[in-house]
Amino acid sequence: MNSLEANTRNTKSKGDVRSLRSNGNVPAIIYGGSEQNEKVSVSKKILKSLLDKEGFLSSIITLNIDGKNQNVLPREITYNVISDEPTHIDFLRVVPGVKIRIEVPVQFINHEKSPGLKRGGVLNIVRRKIELKCPSEKIPESIVIDLDGVDIGESFKISAVKLEEGVTPTIQGRDFVIATLAAPTV
Repeated sequence: MNSLEANTRNTKSKGDVRSLRSNGNVPAIIYGGSEQNEKVSVSKKILKSLLDKEGFLSSIITLNIDGKNQNVLPREITYNVISDEPTHIDFLRVVPGVKIRIEVPVQFINHEKSPGLKRGGVLNIVRRKIELKCPSEKIPESIVIDLDGVDIGESFKISAVKLEEGVTPTIQGRDFVIATLAAPTV
């Protein structure tokens, strides 16, 4: 679990927010649960290092706000169109027991143990992320698919993935394909 230092902000105008950004901070808001929304700011440098990690939007972050810890989930990041720098971030307050919708990345392992890939087969990934509905304390870091022993012509469907109890895909009523191992094209 990642942690991030945050400071309460009392910005009332665009000029206040602009000066906050010029000092190397990113304004943010924490919402959700029974508490009031909180305006905070986080360090741009530390935030950018966390953004580079895969699965940032699907991992719980502990915000240390003026000495008080609070678990949050990043929901939306706004970027500057020209510089591609983060300009604002929304955090969802994590309340234990509450089900949330979240996109979780798919990870493929044991490429070297797949006879289909050794013979020149191609792994066609249909979904790189899968949207799940799960309790906030059971968010998986990733969905792992093992390619050990997989041959050409096989496909990976959501029914073959073992999910924890209470964790369900948001797409219901059909067994959708995550990836296929196809024959090489000439």
